Amino acid sequence: MLAAAVTVRREVKPLWPFRLPRGGMDGVMRRNGEALERLLHVAAVPVVVRVRQSSSGVAFTATVTADSAVQAPDGAAAQAAEEAITRMRFALAVDDDLRPFWDAFRDDPLVGPSLRARPHLRIQRRPDPFEALAWAICEQLIEYARATAIQRRIVARLGRRCEHSGLRDLPDAATLAGTAPALLQSLDLSAGRSLALIRAAREVTSGRADLRAPDHEHAWKRLRAIPGIGQWTIDVLALHGQGRYDCVPAGDLAYLKWAGRQLSGRPGARATEDEVRELLAPFGEWAGLAGAHALRAGGGGGSLRASPRNAM
Repeated sequence: MLAAAVTVRREVKPLWPFRLPRGGMDGVMRRNGEALERLLHVAAVPVVVRVRQSSSGVAFTATVTADSAVQAPDGAAAQAAEEAITRMRFALAVDDDLRPFWDAFRDDPLVGPSLRARPHLRIQRRPDPFEALAWAICEQLIEYARATAIQRRIVARLGRRCEHSGLRDLPDAATLAGTAPALLQSLDLSAGRSLALIRAAREVTSGRADLRAPDHEHAWKRLRAIPGIGQWTIDVLALHGQGRYDCVPAGDLAYLKWAGRQLSGRPGARATEDEVRELLAPFGEWAGLAGAHALRAGGGGGSLRASPRNAM
């Protein structure tokens, strides 16, 4: 008897206004008509997740192909499909109730204009925290367009591909941990960032930096010991990979320009990272989301990482 594909469907009714985002610049999440598609790997089982929004809610469909299902241990395919949906729900922040943020700050002079215009705005996350870490390292101190070009090359050269859908997934930490720095440099990643990415991947693969553990600070400390990984990278990991709304990548050029304009009233002025954090400190546990709204409300200007693109 031939094995059948394993499909799991779940429908979510968002607790707060929600809009399905466009696909990502790195090409791994794509828009296909009205649906978002993404290939994920859960314990080496490939899962294609499709997300569609309708008036009744947001529908998630996760499929493990027949050939992959037959190779998985009993029950593993269904478990992988369920976990893939859980990860995509996290990535899209569809379950997050943003009413407390709305109630507290809808009239705030810094973020209120954007919040009232875009109550659906969410932080775009990655379904796996290592993805956020890896891509943050790639995006350090270079233009966003160049960074995403490097990311696409990494995915094409080292990533995983689904033959049925044509979708691609990032390489996992183990793959990057065993990659030669020269190969990453050939993809236009600098020597320093190539070494930082490999060392970070080794910390994650070994379990010394468990990015999914509740104690985020322990992993951050391990990663900060790697040359080339600073506070900005940790903040991006926290906000976009671990769901920490209280963290903001204050060293981003967009924030430095935004804060400089707020403090001086002059276009082009730049603040310090500490000044950015001071401006966003009143938002407390919502500082990361407040920062995304502040950039939209105040015109974030140019950015090495183009932070506004990481909100949806």
